[in-house]
Amino acid sequence: MSNQTKIAAIIGGGVIGGGWVARFLLAGWDVNLFDPDPEAPRKVGEVLDHARRSLPALYDVKLPDEGQLTFASSIKEAVSDASWIQESVPERLDIKHWTFAEIQAHCAQDALIGSSTSGFKPSELSSESENKSAIFVAHPFNPVYLVPVVELVGDADTLDRASDILDQILMKPIKVKKEIDAHVADRLLEAVWREALWLVNDDIATTEEIDDIIRYGFGLRWAQMGLFETYRIAGGEAGMAHFIEQFGPCLKWPWTKLMDVPDLTDELVDKIASQSDKQSGKHSIRALEQIRDNNLVAMMRALKTQNWGAGALLNYADKQLKSAIPSNAGEQLETVRRVVPVDWTDYNGHMNEGRYGQVFSDAADFIIEFIGADEDYIKSGLSYFTAETNTNFLQECHAGDEFYVQTGVLLAEGKKLKLLHEMKSADGETLATCTQFLLHVDLNTRKSCPPEAHILKNLEALRSNYAVADEQGEA
Repeated sequence: MSNQTKIAAIIGGGVIGGGWVARFLLAGWDVNLFDPDPEAPRKVGEVLDHARRSLPALYDVKLPDEGQLTFASSIKEAVSDASWIQESVPERLDIKHWTFAEIQAHCAQDALIGSSTSGFKPSELSSESENKSAIFVAHPFNPVYLVPVVELVGDADTLDRASDILDQILMKPIKVKKEIDAHVADRLLEAVWREALWLVNDDIATTEEIDDIIRYGFGLRWAQMGLFETYRIAGGEAGMAHFIEQFGPCLKWPWTKLMDVPDLTDELVDKIASQSDKQSGKHSIRALEQIRDNNLVAMMRALKTQNWGAGALLNYADKQLKSAIPSNAGEQLETVRRVVPVDWTDYNGHMNEGRYGQVFSDAADFIIEFIGADEDYIKSGLSYFTAETNTNFLQECHAGDEFYVQTGVLLAEGKKLKLLHEMKSADGETLATCTQFLLHVDLNTRKSCPPEAHILKNLEALRSNYAVADEQGEA
């Protein structure tokens, strides 16, 4: 990601606007926010607290340094120097038209102007604008700082530019091929929501029972395979065609209410609200947001290990975020920099000892790749195995804590490699140390062997530049 100063303007600091603020800020962008609500700084500050705790925990690499947040006194002040402008005002077309007119009166001609609208089409949003192609739909999902997908609808060239920026801030743009009311996701969600309202209205299921069916049932499948891939499997070896042949006729059966919507009478609203209060009223909204964020981080991180779905996107982001290797000889290499994710903590409320092993393993992987024993080298049948480790735990680590690892070389000779890892807090306090002894191996025989010539040469340079002494003073 470029170190060039980048500025985004967010117009409207509610739930969605605040999420956009957090997403851009934590990706290293400066953000100008305009919201006339005097409570906006407090509300956005609470969203940022959640985002700072959860978003960095998704990745195994440190995010860029956070950008600067400025609360602008007007739309003019907010947008004048912004390259991305995100409108997140209420879902009223007259308000949006006024907002776009004010934005375009003061922004750069080539500024991207996205709308968080969940329902309006670009042609409706830009109907009173002279520069229509600059306005497009960029519909995100709550919480914007964690859920990566963004529906894009609008001019093709504009969406190409927008996609590039969304990729930079580690999101997943989806270009909708044609404009349509409510785009794609909300049309799907409305169908499920409509059926759920009928089920509660007709006393077939409570709000909690419906939520349980989703979170213990098809929601788990959808989270990692979506709809069509899930049903492809349901068709057995014959795949999707067989599934449609088997279950297609059901679509004409009276299983759903289709477009019928129950009257949202006071009685039905009270029923839904009371059931919802009984289900989760013991938690405040802010507490529920934190529970939601913790769960999202844990689930998405689990998918990283499978390199699937949202996890594959996170692995791609890790590669994008990798910092440059320091070139100054004589200093230890910084081999890891990240935060402690919530799923690394245990019943004592601190980072579990097993996760230290992962941290130091990641540090060793950095060194191994640094000397050229990369993916291609491993595919050739040669690699390194850890033979012994010794870890000292000095200070506690907690969820959200930033840390880094510096690694020095104790031994780099032939097939032997011994490293000293020092895990430190953001302010430089040593948290843990680990000595790690590795052997170069032949993956076919599973026995130790000398590395190839270019690895030996790189090992010599590694030892020359990054040698350290052990506790006995021996290098």
